[in-house]
Amino acid sequence: MSETMGKKQLLLQTFSLLVGFMVWTLLAPLFPEIVKDIPEAAAHQALIVALPTILGSILRIPFSIMTNKIGARIVFLASFIFLIIPVFYLSLATTTTDLIIAAVFLGIGGATFSIGVTALPKYYDKNKHGFVNGVYGMGNIGTAVTSFGAPVLAGMLGGWQAAVQTYLIVLALFALLQFFLGDRSEKKVNLPLGKQFREAMSDYRFYFLNYWYFITFGVFVAFGIFLPNFLVTFFDLSTADAGFRTAGFIVIATLLRPVGGLLGDKFDPITMVIVSFIGLTLSGLLLSFTYESLIMFTIGCLLTSVFAGIGNGLVFKFVPMYFSNQAGIANGFVAMMGGLGGFFPPLVMQSTFEATGTYMLAFHLLTGACVLALFTMLYLRSKVKANAI
Repeated sequence: MSETMGKKQLLLQTFSLLVGFMVWTLLAPLFPEIVKDIPEAAAHQALIVALPTILGSILRIPFSIMTNKIGARIVFLASFIFLIIPVFYLSLATTTTDLIIAAVFLGIGGATFSIGVTALPKYYDKNKHGFVNGVYGMGNIGTAVTSFGAPVLAGMLGGWQAAVQTYLIVLALFALLQFFLGDRSEKKVNLPLGKQFREAMSDYRFYFLNYWYFITFGVFVAFGIFLPNFLVTFFDLSTADAGFRTAGFIVIATLLRPVGGLLGDKFDPITMVIVSFIGLTLSGLLLSFTYESLIMFTIGCLLTSVFAGIGNGLVFKFVPMYFSNQAGIANGFVAMMGGLGGFFPPLVMQSTFEATGTYMLAFHLLTGACVLALFTMLYLRSKVKANAI
């Protein structure tokens, strides 16, 4: 497959991912406005804003498999057409039940991540896979677009419902772009799923990659969900200010994702991912002890965004490197675990705060998870060195 076509598809699919993530994270930044109209939803806030990650994570496996079988064009196109339904439904929501139903199906936007990481490496040599997947992952910036833009739109258009409806136009536009510009001749891969599954599951590296991405991408998603309302309620910031700060976290992590992929291409990827997790460990410790200070909390969040972004790019350097013949299964599972990594932290943070009156324990848990990951990385490096002797 030509690299020229690859460049065109990289551009199209990256912006398509941006749109998917815009929709996926639509609820969190608008929730302070939504509860003004649906006040009973406040009691279910953590669940409602986290719900899109469930379907968005689970569907990453079938999306990855379908991309290999029928191509990225069709999977993106169908996703955008279907997403029009829950977005429109959300704009009409009047009850907590409405919000829950819409939240679940908005998860399809998050599932689109699996499409590009499965399709795009087909167009490029292996020594470019880390960078290519890193560039594609910059579509995550759609989270920042929504975090900052949705509250602004709500203010300009006179309500959160009108802001949600503008997303219908964007979805329709990108459905048309995929229909006309998507690659109709993309190489299809139809390897037996059972064989892929058995080969992936029998390789210990498969579990390591799932766990690493559970942390790096989980942190990215969780902070995007957690920060808007936390900054409003804990530090008494305005909704727009909280959205701007959250967008800053997301933009930094997103822009550094291709840097992580490039580092994995140019240097020893295991050493690079160890460095990124040392950074995450230190930032977790900083947040654990200083989160009550806005300045120190901001510094901790910025460091977290730097090392999570680099780590996200690095993990998807390993997937095609170790599992080129099991790409449909491996990409789907690793991407799913990353999405699920974003579901649990907001719930853990709420429950630990309710139990202890502090968020310290939640940040300690993040630190502990990073330390455990470092042990797995050191083990993998020792195995690689032993095999090289």
